[in-house]
Amino acid sequence: MPDPDTPGPELTSVERTALYKSLGNPLRRRILDYLGRHGEANSTVLAKELGESSGTTSYHLRKLAEQRLIEEIPEKSGGRERWWRALPFSHTTPDPAMMTAEEYAAAEGVAILKIEMDTELYLRAHKEYAGPEGWAQVQRSGNWMTRDELLDFVREYRALLDRYGHAREDAPGGARPVHLRFYAVPDTVGEWESEPTGP
Repeated sequence: MPDPDTPGPELTSVERTALYKSLGNPLRRRILDYLGRHGEANSTVLAKELGESSGTTSYHLRKLAEQRLIEEIPEKSGGRERWWRALPFSHTTPDPAMMTAEEYAAAEGVAILKIEMDTELYLRAHKEYAGPEGWAQVQRSGNWMTRDELLDFVREYRALLDRYGHAREDAPGGARPVHLRFYAVPDTVGEWESEPTGP
């Protein structure tokens, strides 16, 4: 599944709302995941793999193409047989305070779906952990940082992903798709040694 690599054009609130509605659709997420892992597919292949009708997968493929999340592969398509591939995608959700009610509701739907997926990954990581040299890795940490230091850390984290990660078509032998998640949350506002803490 295309999960942020290349910055796209800045979207309007209406465009973001439509994007969030697409990304919040469970079947569309499964289609994007399949294309991310396998590179390409048509509606028939997806119908068989995902347990849906080809009419249903064809409809959702067209909707994903409208959102510029996938594109048709012209050299493989002909007649009613249309093949698709995922496009590089990057999007940073804006401050919720700047969203319309409809946009926020759509973004919240995406967040809920992601939380369900991430919870499953977290449980898998613990179940499949086979020591510090294995494929499954789990890291939890806490630290004191200023907001500027945290933002610098996030930028360096992204740079590390670019340094060590590969696009599917450029991946070396032995590479596997790896799911990485990062979040940072400051402690709630309080006091420590008479000094205010938190955001």
